[in-house]
Order: sequence, then structure tokens, then C-alpha cells
Amino acid sequence: MSRARPRFRLRPRGTLTVIAVLLLVSALVRLGDGAGRAMARADAAAATDTEASAHCETPADMQRLLDEMTAREARLADDEAALADRREALALVDAEIARKLDELASAEESLRRTLAIAETAAEDDIARLTRVYETMKPRQAAALFEQMDARFAAGFLARMRPDAAAEIMAGLSAGAAHTISVVLAGRNAARE
Repeated sequence: MSRARPRFRLRPRGTLTVIAVLLLVSALVRLGDGAGRAMARADAAAATDTEASAHCETPADMQRLLDEMTAREARLADDEAALADRREALALVDAEIARKLDELASAEESLRRTLAIAETAAEDDIARLTRVYETMKPRQAAALFEQMDARFAAGFLARMRPDAAAEIMAGLSAGAAHTISVVLAGRNAARE
């Protein structure tokens, strides 16, 4: 039996085969690299076209919505500015009110002191004048009390010591003494 021989014979790989394979791989790499660049350029061009179409070709509904939102944003910015102005104005008004309240409190305290001084001074003057009438001779005092208004005279007589008031009343005419007595009795009745 003889052995069958293969039809094709394997040839040893030589240098030429290795070089051919390397050239083929190099061509494929260059082809692949150029294709990648071409694809990247195509993708970039498509993205640019999409962006351009998005900016240039907005549907009418979207444009109206965009316009409304822009207008609303502008109104909100105006409202915020107006509120900020109001806050500043209110702060100024509050400061002015506080200042005026302080001035008013100071003026009120000054008025209280002045009234207290005036009341004390008036009371002191009346007390002094009452002492003067008490120390006068009863006949001279009675002549003065005759000329006075009955309410005014009754006020002095009510403040005097009872013995001094009695001597002055004794020196008055009957009509003047009666009128002053009625005023004094009316004051006492009003207190009860």
C-alpha cells in the first residue's frame, strides 16, 4: 500500500510571506483609521446639523412657550426688583418712625416735667397768696374779696385757716358773704 500524497504541499513560510502579511495588516489599519475619522467627521456634521436645526427650526408651539417663559421671567425679575425697592422703602420708613417715636417720647417727658413744675409753681403761688390774705387785716382783705368773683374768693377762703376765713367773711357785705357761702357749700356737696 502506498501512501497517498497530499495534493498541495505546504511550503515553508518565508520572508516574503511575512512581509505580505505585514503590508496587508498595515493597509487594514490605515483603512480602519481613515474610516474612523470619516465616521467621526460624519457624526460631528450630523450633530452640527441637529444643533442648527434645533436653533433655527423651532416648532411654533415651542416658540410660543419659550416666548411666554421669557416674558414671565422678565415679569418675575421686575416684581423682585419692585419688592426689593419696597423693602428698602419700608426699612427707611421704619427707621423714620422709630426716630419720631423717640422724639415724641422725649417731648412727652419734657412736657411732663414742665407741667409738674407749672403745677407746683401754681400751687406754690396760690399757697403764698393765701398766706398773704390770711396775714392781712381782716377789713382790708374783706374789701378785696368783695371785688373778687365769688368762685375765686371761695377758693381762697377754703384754703385759709378757719379763724382767718371767719374774720374775712365777717367783714364782707351780706350779699357777697351769702354768694361765697353758696359756692363753698356747692363745692362740698359736689365732693360727697
